[in-house]
Amino acid sequence: MNNTILIVDDSKHVQRQIEIFLKSEGYSQLLFANSAYEAFNLLNLENDTIDLILMDISMPGIDGVEACQKINTSGHLKNIPVIMITADDTNEGLKKAFDAGAIDYIKKPLNSVELIARINSVLRLKKEMDERAQRETELLQLTQILEETNAKLQQANEMLRHLSRTDSLTGVANRRFFDEILHSEWKRSTRLSKPISLLMIDIDCFKNYNDAYGHQKGDECLKQVANALLNAVKRQCDIISRYGGEEFAALLSDTDEKGALMVANTMQSNLAAMKIPHKNSHAGNNVTVSIGVSSIVPDTTSVPEMLISTADKALYLAKYEGRDRIKFFPTMKT
Repeated sequence: MNNTILIVDDSKHVQRQIEIFLKSEGYSQLLFANSAYEAFNLLNLENDTIDLILMDISMPGIDGVEACQKINTSGHLKNIPVIMITADDTNEGLKKAFDAGAIDYIKKPLNSVELIARINSVLRLKKEMDERAQRETELLQLTQILEETNAKLQQANEMLRHLSRTDSLTGVANRRFFDEILHSEWKRSTRLSKPISLLMIDIDCFKNYNDAYGHQKGDECLKQVANALLNAVKRQCDIISRYGGEEFAALLSDTDEKGALMVANTMQSNLAAMKIPHKNSHAGNNVTVSIGVSSIVPDTTSVPEMLISTADKALYLAKYEGRDRIKFFPTMKT
């Protein structure tokens, strides 16, 4: 038998008797202590290997009841079962033993058959409990791994979701996300009879910029313009997107003509403050944008494409009249 048993008894005679009984049944890994103090020292040194404690209830100094109680309140020892050896089998004596945490008791004088039967029973129970605890530990570890994996998967999904909605160069929303938000906000505005505004924004003479400074500088310019546009909106519901090439769009929910024009002016002011040189521009010495603005309170007879078309027309007029300006057209319902 591979089980290690600690025998705690101040009587050498009892120790020897137990040793004979146990070894005859194949229990060879036995430890002995003459007192609770010696038992505690052994337990602190050997607690990972001890499977069972046989403890006399009547010992000088710390008796078996107090020792058992201390063992069962120590985190690193409480899983070691204790069988009390006692000559006191009164109800009061047994209650004290069980209250202290003993799992069983054996009466003196010792009977080898009873001793072995009770030890075998307790060790079987401990084995089952250890196996259950191991399974619970493995399940807990597996649960933790699954939770960590799910968290990483959720993080990865969120990252993919973000990437699927974001223009990789400028960091603003992409065209796909713009289209999704436009249709959802259109429905909401229709239901609540709230205004919605669209700004179509185009960088003036951007082809000339690329020709003069190169495409790498052109990419940097797009990023700077995107930041200028983003800094012009303060609400989370306002969407700035790269509509295509050097063209951007700003979707402003719950915003009428006046509010949309204020945002457009702020965009131009932000960009002007950056003073990005553009020597080949027909609109000035720095990078500028033209902005077409349109607003509508949609109803069931109107569609989002009407707002886009009107804002596009306003943008075309802004560029036609000389660029670096803002033009507004109201979206007319059919």
